[in-house]
Amino acid sequence: MAFTSILRKSANLLVPLAIRLTRAQRNYHSCIFAAMNHSFHSQQSSLNRFYQNSLHFSTAVDSGKTSADQSLLRVLESEIQCAEESDEYDQVEETPSGFPFEIEDTPGLQTITLTREYDGELIKVDIHMPDLVTGDEQEQGEDDDEDDYEKPSKSSIPLVVTVSKSGGPSLEFNCTAFPDEIAIDSLAVRNPNSEDELAYEGPDFHDLDENLQKAFHKYLEIRGIKPSTTNYLHEYMINKDSREYLRWLKNLKKFMEE
Repeated sequence: MAFTSILRKSANLLVPLAIRLTRAQRNYHSCIFAAMNHSFHSQQSSLNRFYQNSLHFSTAVDSGKTSADQSLLRVLESEIQCAEESDEYDQVEETPSGFPFEIEDTPGLQTITLTREYDGELIKVDIHMPDLVTGDEQEQGEDDDEDDYEKPSKSSIPLVVTVSKSGGPSLEFNCTAFPDEIAIDSLAVRNPNSEDELAYEGPDFHDLDENLQKAFHKYLEIRGIKPSTTNYLHEYMINKDSREYLRWLKNLKKFMEE
């Protein structure tokens, strides 16, 4: 009986102890789970913040690029407005009376072409953009004596005059037209359908006899290449340069807007 009583007392003492141990074990696992759960959420929150910051940075870069494009567009629009308000834009010079050539002016090209027929000859003149010299450049050219090359002192337009006859060779003059003056730079005889770039083109024009030089100037004059013609072409090409510049700006603007 006494032994049985002792066993019952021992059991009564062990049951609460087992319960406490079980609760302690549960609390321990709960704490571990809570700690792991907290760590997981902390890491997830950090990842979310990193992703949001990365997304914000990416958006900021795109916004900066868009802002740069918009800034360029604003500058282009301002330049277009200035070009449209300039004195040269869309100004039409009155063709002088007796102007003998037909003008072929294709928008987008930097040259114009003149054509006419004279005494069985076909005369073609290719006019290039003018080489403009401002007043400041003239003063600088006069004061600067250390340059190794001679700077032009007046605005000019380069032109190539081709005089051809049906089925025969042609004369090609490379000229520079200044105000009230035309200079012949070179003269060559061109054979039709000839691709020989090494053909002899004659001496430098300024090395020719002075009387021969004058005769060739007269030859061009009676065919319409004279100062009254080239002075008008000078103004025409200045206006064309302004129109082509404006067209170029608008093409740039259109490209940036697409």
